[in-house]
Amino acid sequence: MTTPRAVSAVKVPEITALFWIVKILTTGFGESFSDWLAHTFKSSSVVVLGATGAVTLGCAIVQLRISRYNAWAYWALVTMIAVFGTMFADSLRVLGFSLPVSTVLFATVLALVFVGWYMCERTLSVHDINTPRREAFYWTVVSATFILGTVAGDLTAGVLGWGYFPSARFFAVAIAIPALAHRYLGLGSVTAFWSAYVVTRPLGASLADGMGSTHHDGLGWGTGPVSALWIVMIAVVIAVGALRGRQLASAPAPAAELV
Repeated sequence: MTTPRAVSAVKVPEITALFWIVKILTTGFGESFSDWLAHTFKSSSVVVLGATGAVTLGCAIVQLRISRYNAWAYWALVTMIAVFGTMFADSLRVLGFSLPVSTVLFATVLALVFVGWYMCERTLSVHDINTPRREAFYWTVVSATFILGTVAGDLTAGVLGWGYFPSARFFAVAIAIPALAHRYLGLGSVTAFWSAYVVTRPLGASLADGMGSTHHDGLGWGTGPVSALWIVMIAVVIAVGALRGRQLASAPAPAAELV
């Protein structure tokens, strides 16, 4: 018998060093490219937000319709969520939401989604993203983490006055804490993963902002060149990962498995 929760192939990548590298790169690109769009199309911000949302939706439809993990489809959606999530978070300030309020708001939203996911599925593991409902919860969490990370990064760099690169150093330390706690203190792998995942957003965004900003603590490269640099790095790392995956798939099985 088949049901609406029929199991399919896992549709998310393996959690390796390449995964974390691409994830941080997508966050930086999302921050820089959204800033470039906002500056370039300042008088058409609503139209640009709508167009970005439409492209994100298109990428989501492709990702949800395919039957198994595809690196280009998966990371295209993550990248577009990074761009749209940043623009959405920035639009909250136009509507009068302060950064502290937005941070608390989306931390609450994220917590509620996690609770709903666990109550429905009894797991939050990314290794179990193999049903439509679990994938829907997964992408909802991913979207919420991007928005939360955006406002949290802006909070430390702007409201708290730390600046971009000091904020990046802070989040680099913060992302190492769950990894070390998992390795040496027995922190659960699911908790460690999602704790680190949330922090990748402000880490990458702070780095990209520091590279593009013309303020006293920025390198002044501009959001356009920084966006181009980061998207090229994303494509290169994805291509390397895809090539490595094909090489592993075509490698002969160990002798013990051939018997």
